[in-house]
Amino acid sequence: MTQETNLNTLKARFRGYFPVVIDVETAGFNSKTDALLEICAVTLKMDEDGWLSPDKTIHFHVSPFEGANLVKEALEFNGIKDPFSPLRGAVEEEHALKEIFKLIRKEQKAAGCQRSIMVAHNANFDHSFVMEASERSHLKRNPFHPFATFDTAALSGLAFGQTVLAKACQTAGIPFDNREAHSALYDTERTAELFCEIVNKWKKLGGWPVMAAEEESEQDSD
Repeated sequence: MTQETNLNTLKARFRGYFPVVIDVETAGFNSKTDALLEICAVTLKMDEDGWLSPDKTIHFHVSPFEGANLVKEALEFNGIKDPFSPLRGAVEEEHALKEIFKLIRKEQKAAGCQRSIMVAHNANFDHSFVMEASERSHLKRNPFHPFATFDTAALSGLAFGQTVLAKACQTAGIPFDNREAHSALYDTERTAELFCEIVNKWKKLGGWPVMAAEEESEQDSD
């Protein structure tokens, strides 16, 4: 295995972290009081040439936790008219997170990574809801870093001059249907594509591997 190939792994590319794309739909903005209603996670994989792509997807509709606050405007925004409807097929927070964490830990181990890091659009929002739900569910094996994230809103602002998910995707050449937006499943899949496009674009421009870029710069200066 060459040095170049060694660098073309998730653990080498992200300093031992395993990136997982997350999106949540909620009944408000306060992660401590407002209900988590939907969550989706997409794991990523890297081929032997170092190109990043989406891998596995896991998705749940979630029942409001006992005593959760439901903000009318938030429900109108995400289109979840009745969070308690049996037609949603919703599960408890604990069940959803246990299954998501189980998949993440399995894929993280297979990739040789030490910990997972959340990738999300305006990541602080999603991260706060996942962490609070995990705390409420008394889950001790949360694979995510307690505060570090990759925020695709910031990254796409740098790469494409756009911070809104739909506009960033469109600028990046990723199809985006606004009628499907604000579904955790749809938004996570688009965010995963966007993150991969940004990482791969940086590679195409010669920014990764860093050693190769530095060597090329030194050769140019000779």
